[in-house]
Amino acid sequence: MKEKYPEKFVKVEYALRHIDSGDRIFIGSGCGEPQYLVRKLIELHGEIHDTRILHIQNLGIAPYTEEKFGDTFRLNCFFVDDNSREAVGECRADYTPMHLSNIPRLFKKKIISIDVALIQVSPPDEYGYFSLGINVDIVKSASESADIVIAQVNSYMPRVLGDSFIHARDIDFIIPYDEPLPEFSPPVPTRLADRIAKNVRRLIEDGATIQVGYGDIPDAIIKKLDDKKHLGVHSEMISDGIIDLMEKEVIDNSKKTLHPGKTIASFVMGSRKVYDFVNNNPAIELHPTEYTNDPFIISRNYKMTAINTAIEIDLTGQVCIDSIGHRFYSGMGGQADFMRGAALAENGRPIIVMPSTAQNGKKSRIVPHLQQGAGVAITRGDIHYVVTEYGVAYLHGKSIRERALALISIAHPKYREWLLEEAKKYNMVYRDQILVEGKGGIYPVELEKYITTKDGTKVLLRPITPPDEELLREMFYHLSDETIYKRFFGVKKYLPRQQLHELANVDFTKNMAIVAVLESEGKEEIIGVGRYGLDENTNSAEVALVVRDDWQGKGIGTALLKHLTNIAKRRGLYGFTADVLADNRVMLYLFEKMGYDMDKEWRNGICHLRMFFK
Repeated sequence: MKEKYPEKFVKVEYALRHIDSGDRIFIGSGCGEPQYLVRKLIELHGEIHDTRILHIQNLGIAPYTEEKFGDTFRLNCFFVDDNSREAVGECRADYTPMHLSNIPRLFKKKIISIDVALIQVSPPDEYGYFSLGINVDIVKSASESADIVIAQVNSYMPRVLGDSFIHARDIDFIIPYDEPLPEFSPPVPTRLADRIAKNVRRLIEDGATIQVGYGDIPDAIIKKLDDKKHLGVHSEMISDGIIDLMEKEVIDNSKKTLHPGKTIASFVMGSRKVYDFVNNNPAIELHPTEYTNDPFIISRNYKMTAINTAIEIDLTGQVCIDSIGHRFYSGMGGQADFMRGAALAENGRPIIVMPSTAQNGKKSRIVPHLQQGAGVAITRGDIHYVVTEYGVAYLHGKSIRERALALISIAHPKYREWLLEEAKKYNMVYRDQILVEGKGGIYPVELEKYITTKDGTKVLLRPITPPDEELLREMFYHLSDETIYKRFFGVKKYLPRQQLHELANVDFTKNMAIVAVLESEGKEEIIGVGRYGLDENTNSAEVALVVRDDWQGKGIGTALLKHLTNIAKRRGLYGFTADVLADNRVMLYLFEKMGYDMDKEWRNGICHLRMFFK
């Protein structure tokens, strides 16, 4: 290489002297930052003035943000991180909010021109191509748009495949310098992160293509996927967790509709183990963000499941991801890109995850309205799933009233009453809307289970939630007069709103209501309900069931009763009681075949059952 391009191999000081006052200098991203070049760049302090530094996230060194270098360098970052947060907060640095998919266009159209690009590459192959290694993201477009490209060639940088190469002829100065790459270790998942991960887990189907961000919650989610099958990856980032799932063959990309057999991303962030794994690995490709983050490209993945974190969400579904009020905390990144792409994909699932509170429980992240100064990164028209440690809320296609109820039901219990009162004040919900009660207000996710009916249909059995009011209403109007009569012991033409409130709001510490749900691309239908109410005097519970007419005879009632029985047994109840019309032979047979010890008493055409668990 030196023989073919001797003029490119110069001392680093000579290469950096091509930087003039007023220039825009791009610095390679994340763990791929050319740290040696940055340290040498700082030595130009006093020789040049008023330059602009451009980067996304920087996990290496960022001395140019220090106040003492203010006359020489000013950072303009596309993502606010630990290295830049203080400087941006004090206006010693700038933040430009942009979706990652759009940043390359700024460079190529010279809306933001780049005079010098400082990048880091792997050693070249025999054809003169250097790999951009673990950070292709916007580095490739920056290199192609810059007037001068200075590359640190580092043998520690892995050669990663994909649209990730730059030829020697396109590099102006080549600076060989070996040094270990920065490594990123995500925080150990907390118990809270683990609870959120359990709620997210059921939303990820076998054969899905996933995108997961970084942090303790995304890392906890990845650790919960060991029993999934044939997952694929189309993401911004590859981390240790993704590599672990590839080694376990949970991720094999075999069901992907775009790039089958390949893990696709734009950068790598992790430990040395990850860097070694991606080196020359044909199962992994990195591409620029204008490709990986293009919502149209993302949407071509079947079952695309995008999982991203947020700072705050209001009761209408507006999501803030980059600021805490007026204080910029992170960045736009690719979250909106992936949320929109997943929403457009066939059977796609865009998911926002976050703890229910901030500041050690002092502040709710679910709020009546966003803080003053907070930006809306994901609009109320784009939101689909929201997950906290208290459950899952599905908002897409729902009214403001339904959204408010759904979000309040997954908020921290100590803020639910306040949120409900605020929702009433702003006329988001009924003035007589009631609030779910129960110790801790915790949704019992452990009681969720899937069953398969006699005709092979997959049905979810789960505890009822306040947002199910509308689904209960829809189910009621699908019941025949005969079914209504047998369930309610009389003619009933409609369900009063107050009764709907009461049916959907259950104190799970005393009572239980399980709904049988059909799921289809985010839409849910309730086709059956089983519930019991505790009698504390006898330590037994009155049980009742109803199944939609078109689903009767398929095992739904049996499954609901078995599930309720198992729950009641685990909670130490002695048995059930029930009142059944004498001519309701199907329901009588259902109770009889459960094998309870049973007493019957007939009065006025009604069979009073006392059933004792064995």
